[in-house]
Amino acid sequence: MAGTKLGGAKAAATNKKKYGKDFYARIGAMGGKNGHTGGFYANRELARTAGARGGRISRRGKSSK
Repeated sequence: MAGTKLGGAKAAATNKKKYGKDFYARIGAMGGKNGHTGGFYANRELARTAGARGGRISRRGKSSK
């Protein structure tokens, strides 16, 4: 179980042993090949309105510029 640095290293070694040395390269490549045109990419106006809503409810103080 990867709860510590040592556990993570053991899990990585197990994954590489079970699925091959290129295990992490393959799952990384899958992520890179997935589409990335959804969400706000497709609708610029929706992104603008969502950002404005978030800005209105922001708990940060006013800019000191």
